[in-house]
Amino acid sequence: MTVLDSPIPRFHLAVPVDDLAAARRFYGEVLGLEQGRSADTWVDWNLRGHQFVTHLAPGRARRAHNPVDGHDVPVPHFGLILTIPEFHALADRLRAAGTEFVVEPYVRFEGRTGEQWTMFLLDPAGNALEFKAFADDSQVFAA
Repeated sequence: MTVLDSPIPRFHLAVPVDDLAAARRFYGEVLGLEQGRSADTWVDWNLRGHQFVTHLAPGRARRAHNPVDGHDVPVPHFGLILTIPEFHALADRLRAAGTEFVVEPYVRFEGRTGEQWTMFLLDPAGNALEFKAFADDSQVFAA
């Protein structure tokens, strides 16, 4: 076993934000993530056991887009692979919070390998998030 095959598959991801109060509202209240340690310039979040950190970094550059299945997907982006019921519950929660989607929730690659529900949105600092749910979870890495 290598370090990359750890039985505890957790990652650490840090993203820039320009307003920590807005990040706290979005990640804590809208997405419902548990807040961990914090300081004046950063906040740790529990993203399903992964350490996700919002760092105060005003003045970021704009992002690029990549065409996927007829949509302009924002790059870079990050997110979670959920179950289909979790996906729809999160989509409902985001709609109830008045979230504006970059790509509305829909089924991508319908009837093909990798069929999945997906949605893209931006946090208050413009970081792109994608949440998805595969019709067949064994196809997450299918070619």
